[in-house]
Amino acid sequence: MTPEAAYSLCVFAFVTSITPGPNNALLLSSGVNFGLRRTLPHLLGVTLGFTFMQLALGLGVGMIFEAVPGLYTGFRVLGLGYMLYLAWAIGTSLPPATLAQDDAPAQQAASAQTAASARPMTFLQASAFQWVNPKALMMCITAASTYAPPDQPVLGALLVTAAFLVVGMPCCGAWAVLGSFMRGLLQDQRKLRVFNWAMAVALVASAAPMARGLLPGGLF
Repeated sequence: MTPEAAYSLCVFAFVTSITPGPNNALLLSSGVNFGLRRTLPHLLGVTLGFTFMQLALGLGVGMIFEAVPGLYTGFRVLGLGYMLYLAWAIGTSLPPATLAQDDAPAQQAASAQTAASARPMTFLQASAFQWVNPKALMMCITAASTYAPPDQPVLGALLVTAAFLVVGMPCCGAWAVLGSFMRGLLQDQRKLRVFNWAMAVALVASAAPMARGLLPGGLF
C-alpha cells in the first residue's frame, strides 16, 4: 500500500467513524444514561466487533454475500428490526440516576423496577450488533474493496483492519465521552426523557436509508 493510499484509508476511516450513525448514537445515549465507566464494555464491543467483521470480510467472508444475495438482504431486514427495537428501548428507558427522591411510594417502586431493568449494552451484544448495522457493513465492504491491494489480499485486509482499529476507537470513544459530560446536564428526569426520545428518533433516522433500500426496486 502506497503512502497516498494509506493516508486516504485513514481519512476514510476517520470520517466514517466520527460521523453520526447507529453505533455513535447508541454510545452517546449510553454515556448519558449510564456514564463512561459502565459504557466501556459497549465501546469495546463496538470497536473490537467491528474490527473482527472488517478482518473477516477482508479475508473473503464477503464472498458469501455475493454467492447468496438473499443473505445480505436478510441481515439488513434483521438489522432494521433490531434498530427499531433499540430505539424503543432507549426512548422508554429510565436509568437509576434519574429516580426522583420525593416520588410517592407506589410511583417510586414502579420507577425502581423500570430502572433495575435498564442496563448498558454488553460487550457481546455490541459486537454482534455490528453484523446487522447497515453503516458498519457498508464501511467494511467499501474499505475492503477500495483499499486492500488485490495482489496482497491478506496483507491488505490486515492493514485496513489496523487502520480502522487505530482511528475508529478514539472516534467512537469521543461519543461516549461526550455523553458522559452531558450526563450532569440531564439529571432532570423530564430533560432526560426528551433526550432519550430524541436519540431514539435519531437512531430511526439513521436506519431510514436501509429501509428505503428494502423497498421494491431498491434492494441494491
